Amino acid sequence: MNNTVILLICGCIVTLTSGISVYLFLKNKKIKNQNNVLHSQLKDFNSRINPLQLEVLEAKLNPHLFKNILNSIQSHAYKTYFAIDRLSNVLDYILYESRKELVSAKEEIEFALNLVEINKIKVSPLFDLKVKTKIKEKSEPLYDQRLMAPLVSIDLIENAFKHADIQNPDAFISITLEFKNSHFILTVSNTISPEPTIQKEKGGLGLKTLEQRLKIIYGENFELINYSENDVYFAQLKINLFEYKAKMLAVR
Repeated sequence: MNNTVILLICGCIVTLTSGISVYLFLKNKKIKNQNNVLHSQLKDFNSRINPLQLEVLEAKLNPHLFKNILNSIQSHAYKTYFAIDRLSNVLDYILYESRKELVSAKEEIEFALNLVEINKIKVSPLFDLKVKTKIKEKSEPLYDQRLMAPLVSIDLIENAFKHADIQNPDAFISITLEFKNSHFILTVSNTISPEPTIQKEKGGLGLKTLEQRLKIIYGENFELINYSENDVYFAQLKINLFEYKAKMLAVR
């Protein structure tokens, strides 16, 4: 009897142990399956969230890019408007003021500055272009008087933009307009392009023609020099308006 009870108890223990083992096995399998499902769901969620993040990022970038494009267009439009406005001033000067025998140094300098602004379109904003004016109007009584031959600035300025090596990052154009001690002074220098300049059928007057014109008007009261050195071209025009006015008064 006792042996039978003992055997029954042992059988129950074995059965219970087996049941527990099966239960734990099934439980672990279920947990593992749940983990696999969760992992799959997480992977699927990540695969969805990345495009969503990208869409959000694009939503932020696209308006920014669009705004940059608008700013760029606005900048170019402003430059174009500014250049057309300067072109209008230049055309007015050429059509009307240049018909006069003489203009003031102030008018000629304003024309030269407008001409520079128009030529700026040819070069990059990063190009080394320096434009300076050195004028003391209050201490220069001849600055507003009509003693200047019109359009004497055009050849020196146009030549600088025409022959400068504007593709070279180390290139430059320097233009200085001065009026001091009754002298009109235009100084231009620029790096010389190694590329040959395209010849046009109808070119400008040229420095030789300019010099002949200045001799007829100013006689010995002007100086025009130009030379090249180390791939840099230099030109300067000086007109002594005080001596010219004195000569004019003496003739009268």
